[in-house]
Amino acid sequence: MSTADAARRDWQERIYQASGEVTPVGEIPLPAPEGLRADPGAGHVTLTWEPVPGAIGYLVQRDGESVKQPDVDVPAVPECRYVDTGQGPAAYTVAAIAAMEVTGAFCAPVRAAPLSGPAAVTVVVDADRVTRALPRPWTPMIGSEHLSYMLSEDTTGGRPIGAELTAALRTMREEFGVETVRAHAILCDDLGVYKEVEGAAVYDFTQVDRVYDTIMEFGLRPVVELGYMPRDLATDPSKTVFGYEAIISPPKDFEAWSDLVRALVEHLAERYGIQELIERWSFEVWNEANLAVFWSGTPEEYFLLYDVTAAAVKNVHPDLRVGGPSSAANGWVEELLAHVAESGAALDFVSTHTYGNAPLDWRPALARHGREGVPIWWTEWGPTPTHFHGIGDGPFGATFLLHGMKAAAGRIEALSHWVASDHFEELGRPPRLFHGGFGLLTVGNLRKPRYHALTLAHRLGDEELAARAEGDAGGVEVWAARHDDGRIGVLIWNGTLNQAQADGAADLARTVTLSIPGLAGEHVVTHHRIDERHTNIRAVWQAMGGGDWPAGGQWDELAAADTLDELTPPARVSGALTLEFDLPMPGVSFVELTPA
Repeated sequence: MSTADAARRDWQERIYQASGEVTPVGEIPLPAPEGLRADPGAGHVTLTWEPVPGAIGYLVQRDGESVKQPDVDVPAVPECRYVDTGQGPAAYTVAAIAAMEVTGAFCAPVRAAPLSGPAAVTVVVDADRVTRALPRPWTPMIGSEHLSYMLSEDTTGGRPIGAELTAALRTMREEFGVETVRAHAILCDDLGVYKEVEGAAVYDFTQVDRVYDTIMEFGLRPVVELGYMPRDLATDPSKTVFGYEAIISPPKDFEAWSDLVRALVEHLAERYGIQELIERWSFEVWNEANLAVFWSGTPEEYFLLYDVTAAAVKNVHPDLRVGGPSSAANGWVEELLAHVAESGAALDFVSTHTYGNAPLDWRPALARHGREGVPIWWTEWGPTPTHFHGIGDGPFGATFLLHGMKAAAGRIEALSHWVASDHFEELGRPPRLFHGGFGLLTVGNLRKPRYHALTLAHRLGDEELAARAEGDAGGVEVWAARHDDGRIGVLIWNGTLNQAQADGAADLARTVTLSIPGLAGEHVVTHHRIDERHTNIRAVWQAMGGGDWPAGGQWDELAAADTLDELTPPARVSGALTLEFDLPMPGVSFVELTPA
């Protein structure tokens, strides 16, 4: 094992160690869910149950053990439906959760076993019934490696880091309309914001200006994650994280930290305008302080940091937005809500993170604390929290992204994919083109299947249409919408949360019949596809022989092959549409009807 691989393994073993004990939340009694059904289908068992008031999510057990994946930080699901794939006969039970580590009673077990295939699904879209304006939870925010990386003149794989990261962020703005970018380390010493000279604080925001000027040139605004700690202000500068040695220590002087935050915000207000900051910027207190790897202090020190930081931001202007806890795996949300109720600190948004699953629904917890309507921002989310994990590079990542976005649509304000680009160096720079990076785009800005899935979601119209999947659906989901000009887009995908099946499962393949009754006139029908053989740049590279990095003209060859593929040529139809096709797992189909 190489030194780099050993370091990465050590990181993964340490990452979810808590940074300290917090005061227990206490009892929040929730009854056991009622009406649990376990319906067997080809390759799966679909569990459904009745909602429990006050629940933020549900924990599913299989034969007495929580159903979870090896690379998922929160196994609970937000909805009253779970599709269990790749397992044999089992007894299933479900419990509601009110907060992390606060689980209600489990219901009585129900036994079921998967069936063998093949199977069929009918997808019906009602082109005349609009359900709501289509929510787009990907638009408010995207994640990025520390923004000073845009200033880098180094290369990875022969590609320019700074220029490509900047181009990737520009692409997020131009193609998806993304409004803000969240990144770490704006207060780190590589930007030189804070020094002490003969005991006096000296601020220099010149490099911060370079970073923020760059993203603002193409219309992005920052979510200013206030961290990490400048060396001269740290209690213990030896406590660091990542290859770039971000200091995770509490401040040696909380008043000096407050002064730094206030000085930064005042500088930003002077440079960009206070109304600009009020309307389009926000300030988040630290990153994942509930993990020891990101915060060497106690929970009490973090909550003090939160109070001091929020006060410093509000001291510049009371309408500036500040929030947190910016926690890993849904942690400390309930605890921060309880804390600010006592301390009186401002909380303009709640932010947390999760990986490998759809985000939970924190609205009942906010209501319980009298904070209904406070925005919920998932400032990090993606298929895996693990660096150099391969599941996000192929079509599995595409179906995961669509499942999460649709599940979150309409109940949260932002679901920020972590991250835009594989130009990322937390645990070392990418060792090869397809290395399991977090990015929607590779080094070289090739578009992964996840990126194309987001393209298709963004291509849906503004009016969401009633749609349903009937028959042995399993992991088949549908999302449909209509444009003002009469175009109709229908996204159908076939996925699973079972990472062991990321490369496919024959039992989960489906024959899909898409039905759109009630259409009048002629339409041109196009059908785009993401699967192992279509819109999959990783497979193109493997067919070219693979290896670590392209050389010479291979970059141009890959760029030419980096397309959104059509499954069939466009066709003209008159009246109602019935379209039959096979849909593998994982696989995505996008059927678009344009008035002729």
